[in-house]
Parts: sequence; C-alpha cells; structure tokens
Amino acid sequence: MAEAIAPAELPTIFDASTCVRKGMCPVMALQGQEKTAMQSHSIYFEQHGTGPEKVVFIMGLNTSSFGWIYQVKHFAQTHSVLVMDNRGVGNSDTPKGPYTTSALSEDILTLLEYVGWNNGRELHIVGISLGGMIAQELALRIPERILSLTLVVTKAGSAGLVSNLTPWKGISSLVWLTFTTDDSKKMDIVLPMLYPEEWLDAKSTLPNAKGRTNREVVREGLAYRIKNTRKQTLAGSIAQTAAARSHHVTSDRLHKLGQSIPKIWIVTGDVDHLVKPVNSEFLHQHMPQAEYQVWKGVGHGIIGQEPEKFNKNLERVIREGREIGSKAPWV
Repeated sequence: MAEAIAPAELPTIFDASTCVRKGMCPVMALQGQEKTAMQSHSIYFEQHGTGPEKVVFIMGLNTSSFGWIYQVKHFAQTHSVLVMDNRGVGNSDTPKGPYTTSALSEDILTLLEYVGWNNGRELHIVGISLGGMIAQELALRIPERILSLTLVVTKAGSAGLVSNLTPWKGISSLVWLTFTTDDSKKMDIVLPMLYPEEWLDAKSTLPNAKGRTNREVVREGLAYRIKNTRKQTLAGSIAQTAAARSHHVTSDRLHKLGQSIPKIWIVTGDVDHLVKPVNSEFLHQHMPQAEYQVWKGVGHGIIGQEPEKFNKNLERVIREGREIGSKAPWV
C-alpha cells in the first residue's frame, strides 16, 4: 500500500487528535489510466479513529467532507472513519467534467484500496444526497464487502420525471448560489434551502448553542466551514450537478442491491427542498427489506439538524449490520 501524501498546508476542521492519516489519493495514477492536464486528478481524504468498525461517509452536491463534522467527532471515538472530498470540491482536484455517479464511485473504490480497506465484508457505507447516489453505485460494485448501507435524503433517479425534479425552492436557490460570490449572501440562501424556517428560528439544542437560535448556530458553523474550505470552481459545481442529474439506478438494480447488503437504512425528512421525499419511498419500494424512516419537520440538512438522533440511529444500523452479516447467507 502506497504512503499517503499529507501536505501540512491542507486545512481541516476535524479534530487532529483523532486523525490517523490524511492526504491526497492519486486516483488516476492508481487506476493506470492515461493522464492529461485536464483529466488526471487526486482526491483528498481523512481517516479518523481506530475502532473495529469501518465507516465511510460520502458527502453530497458541491459540499466538502467537512459537512460530516458532527459525525466524525462522534464516531471517531469508537469507530474507524473515512471521509473524502469528491472530485470537483474541497481539497480534491477538479478534472474536466461532466461527472457521473459511476465515475465518482470508482474514485472512492480506488481510495478504499489505497487505505487498505479491502478485507472482505467490513464496510459501513453512508451517503447523503449526491453522496447517496454515489453510494448506490459503489455498493453495486462491491456488495460482498459491505455490512450496512445508509442512504440519506437521496434518490435512484428512476422514480419518474416528476419525482426527479428538484423542488422550485431548491432549484432557484442552487441557481442563485452558482452566481453569488459574497459568502454572507450565500449563507442567506443556503440555510433556508437546507432547513425548515420554523426550525431555524427556534431556540437551539445543538452543541454549543448557548441560548442562540438554530439559525445563529448553523450560520456560525457554516461560516467556519467556508473559511476553511477551498473555493469551489464554477466548472466543479457544474460537473458535480451533471452527476446528480444523470444518476439512474433501475428498479432491477435496486432489487439486486437490496438482496446483497445485510442492513440497509433509508432516511429522509418531510421538508426537503432539494430531493423530494417520494424518492426515498421509491427506494424502499424496490428494496422492501430495507429500514425506512421519514422524520417530521426535518429538511435536507438532516445530519446537521438532528445530529444526535442521526448518530444514535447510525450506531444501531452499524451494530445490526454486523450482527446480520455474521450469519448465513452473508458469512
């Protein structure tokens, strides 16, 4: 296994005391593909914790791995955690687009080989939004290595035209974000896109709330992330958006996936302005053995709106995945 490049200048918001390694995974070089100035790329990753269960967190559209701040802090204490910036965002390179969820999943598969997470059925894959789409493609490639699959506010892309359309509030927000350069104005657009207004205005119970509203707490956290994240290029944003738009996993492939993974958890909020909740219902219809939850009053930013609830449920899913996977026919 090659040694990771860990340049000190790459910023992070995660706890350095739990970090096992970080750096750049030379995806194209490891895949043995012809490299050109526009196509060759590496992806940034961090590995935290040394626990027995290996958890892979895959982030969504135009967002760096820093979006998993609550999850990395929690799970690094007892698990081994791997996060990465998908190509086109954060500290990862931005090769020529458009991208596909299939290609993005190949990046992560290469990363798993690079860090040595390739020892049989040992992985717990967690994907949110675009990350959930990538997770589907990844799981279809290596089902025999996965104990649990968590699909958060995501879609298969095959539920029909109306279901696949992004709600108007979401699409208009994404357009404004594409052409807005002022960070303060960006936050004014992002917050109501990800969270219900009623929740944003309520007194917060999030960590370090100190009597403030959820809007104030989340805005502070987002500002900190923006400050420590490399600016995404317009090309990267467009290329990632193309991957989300073109994602398509057929009903037959979903059925195959559902039968291949010991434990699957599908979760969504009922106030999602980016991915309609009906898409999660569609996933469950074609993977009926999966656990399916709809959280009331919760938006697309579910992992930040309900971090404690999400983390506790994911702990259970990981445990159940291990228990089910230890029995026939999964052994």
